[in-house]
Amino acid sequence: MRIQRERVVREALALLDEAGIEGVTMRKLAQRLEIQAPSLYWHFANKQALLDGMADALVEPVARDVEPGLPWDEVLRRVAAELRRALLSRRDGARVFAGTYIVTENILRVSEAQMGALRRAGASSRVAAWGSFSLVYYVIGFSMEEQALDPRFSPEPVDLPRSRARFASFPQERFPHVLTALDDIFDTDLDTRFAFGLERLIIGLRADLPGASSS
Repeated sequence: MRIQRERVVREALALLDEAGIEGVTMRKLAQRLEIQAPSLYWHFANKQALLDGMADALVEPVARDVEPGLPWDEVLRRVAAELRRALLSRRDGARVFAGTYIVTENILRVSEAQMGALRRAGASSRVAAWGSFSLVYYVIGFSMEEQALDPRFSPEPVDLPRSRARFASFPQERFPHVLTALDDIFDTDLDTRFAFGLERLIIGLRADLPGASSS
């Protein structure tokens, strides 16, 4: 029976939720679809090609409803928040997306939303391009760390109390600033922490726009 590419990706994402990225193999996916492996390779030549297709599907809902005329910084906040939600929607979603270099309508739409907002604000093409990618890298990295902490996404989440105790076991005089900041380091308000980092990036980009103070 011929299967559709969309069904392959849908089942691969379901397998991802069940088994994590290491558990997504071409063999297991073929078994799940009740097909022979050659039928699967017709759509995806190897696991990396499959991961590319999964990454593309993950960002399908991102940057679809960005209102014209929205301030550039609000566009960046909105797209970053949507991308974070998309990566967190699946187990190991950030790891699936990390390291993929696919060129699809979905990927280009996300980039166009960010770069377009910066260009309309007067940014050079370099600032718009590098700024856009920096934002994406931040979201990927933050989401990856976030999923490592969450038992919904990781079968062996990071044990924060144990990690904190390990930090605290080091001599205060050797690492005074780190150990004084333990409450902040282990603060689990991830929404606020995400917003903090995002705002720092936006502040930096604002400094590269026309009219920004050079002092």
